[in-house]
Amino acid sequence: MAECSSPSSSTKILGSSGRLPGLPHDFNEIGMWMKSLLNNTKSRRRIFEGAYLLVLVALILYSVLTARNAIETMGMSSGFGFLERTTGFDIGFSLIEFNGMDSYGRLLLAGLVNTLFLGIIGIIGANLIGLLIAMFRLSDNGTLNLIGTTYIEIFRNIPLLLQVLFWYSILSHLPAPRGAEPVLGTIFLTARGLFFPGLNIAPIAAALWSALIVLLLVGFVIVARNRRLTPIEKSRTRWAMTIAFAIVAIIIGYVLRLPDTPLVSVPELRGLNIRGGLSVAPELSAMIIAISIYGAAYIAEILRAGFNSVGQGPTEAGWALGLSRWHLFTRIRLPLAIRAVLPTLTNQYVWLMKATTLSVAIGFADFFSVISVSINQSGQTLELIALLMLGFLVINNTISIILNRVNKAIELRGTQLRG
Repeated sequence: MAECSSPSSSTKILGSSGRLPGLPHDFNEIGMWMKSLLNNTKSRRRIFEGAYLLVLVALILYSVLTARNAIETMGMSSGFGFLERTTGFDIGFSLIEFNGMDSYGRLLLAGLVNTLFLGIIGIIGANLIGLLIAMFRLSDNGTLNLIGTTYIEIFRNIPLLLQVLFWYSILSHLPAPRGAEPVLGTIFLTARGLFFPGLNIAPIAAALWSALIVLLLVGFVIVARNRRLTPIEKSRTRWAMTIAFAIVAIIIGYVLRLPDTPLVSVPELRGLNIRGGLSVAPELSAMIIAISIYGAAYIAEILRAGFNSVGQGPTEAGWALGLSRWHLFTRIRLPLAIRAVLPTLTNQYVWLMKATTLSVAIGFADFFSVISVSINQSGQTLELIALLMLGFLVINNTISIILNRVNKAIELRGTQLRG
């Protein structure tokens, strides 16, 4: 015998009127439903967000289609296939091997590597100089305080572009190689660049050494955060790691040395130029000096604010424990100051990385500069500008993500602020 559903069960599903509950069924109910929906803050926010996204997507699609039609009308090619074409020209400085027979893709990679190198060196230099100037500003010595204040008021208020041009002008007016006097017999400072002794090793060795340094620093952090080790054990572990990494670095240098050449290459004058050793182009030197000095003026003030935020309690506790001035600074004041100002420092590091684009003013082959040259040579304007924006988005977001994770790891929790 077939079973049939009872009227009471269907009434529960459809309601007393035989309609699905919660949905409007006439114009009055629709109006009341819309009114209640708009009066709800959460629903209203979602409606506005959805409308904004729809308008944004429509504008992007319209821009893409308009640009595509314009490109087709002018008979121009589009797409990223040009990255495989030969450039036909060389650049003045590259950390990776590059010549005129290489592709546009390798050219952009060379420019990106140059930008990363310049940005990292500039940020390191700005930190070191900025820390020194911050200590001058906090010093009770009137002369040191005056030096720090004068430094900040001068270099912070002169545009970075003018400083780049100033330092490049100085470096490009140095003596020619034949008229340069060697410093310590092996270092030459000339209008063609700075020459100093170097190692005859393959380029991959420098990358491996950089990786070793990063691993060593990470190891130091892991050891320092290990609460199971005593201070003596931590010190011994750090020394053992340093010795082990030094041995590995020596082995890498010996294995990857260039064949049939001495390990150390010393620059010397030959004819009208200097041969041997390592050289730093004036364009790169001017950018490093300008970014380091200009960035240091801001970082010094940021660090000074961080030091002033450290109360007297931790310092007095360190004195009571018998810590020296150096240990008070490195283990109490500096870590607490960095913890207080790390978000602001992150913003400054991102700005300094973007400041590398000023290299185009003096002809240094950074990422922005090679993109500009590639636009003139290939005509792929939209694609190259998109790659330029994407490159800096990836670089700067990587800096932000890493330092935000560090800030999250070292921030004081609510339980640590009690008492």
